[in-house]
Amino acid sequence: MIIPKDGEKIEIQSYKHNGTLHRVWEETTVLKSQSNIIIGGNDHVKVTESDGRTWRTREPAITYFTSLNWFNIISMIRNDGVYYYCNISSPYVVDHEALKYIDYDLDIKVFPDQTYKILDEDEFEQHRKQMQYPDVLQKILYKQLRILEHWVHQRKGPFEPDFAERWYEHFLTYSN
Repeated sequence: MIIPKDGEKIEIQSYKHNGTLHRVWEETTVLKSQSNIIIGGNDHVKVTESDGRTWRTREPAITYFTSLNWFNIISMIRNDGVYYYCNISSPYVVDHEALKYIDYDLDIKVFPDQTYKILDEDEFEQHRKQMQYPDVLQKILYKQLRILEHWVHQRKGPFEPDFAERWYEHFLTYSN
């Protein structure tokens, strides 16, 4: 696996279990890159959906990818606080094209007061049947969902106070 350099701009590609492309984020600046963690930053980045529709993100975001867990976390910095969108996903890989992962539909949205909501369980169930997720995969994904909930409760990783703001300040050094 390729380890991108700090300051490098990379594309992020999300896939579905059956190998189809789901979503592409055009450009994210790598803020920290190690063998098992990539932290990135972007702002008003172009996103392309699998059907070709495009849109731009509305606010600055700090992305957190780890190859040790089956999830990734996007910290969205808004005027009223930091919101988090957490994807249950495969661990990421990076090749010459992009950072890539498989999106498994289950998501957690975390609000600035650290309350959260689990999203898209119906979509997960539909795709689990449609794409025939093995039972062992389903167990892994639900276990990772519980680990992610634990991170929220313990304010671990990207949920640490000031994590997003600190990395956003670092991102701004690359933007100027």
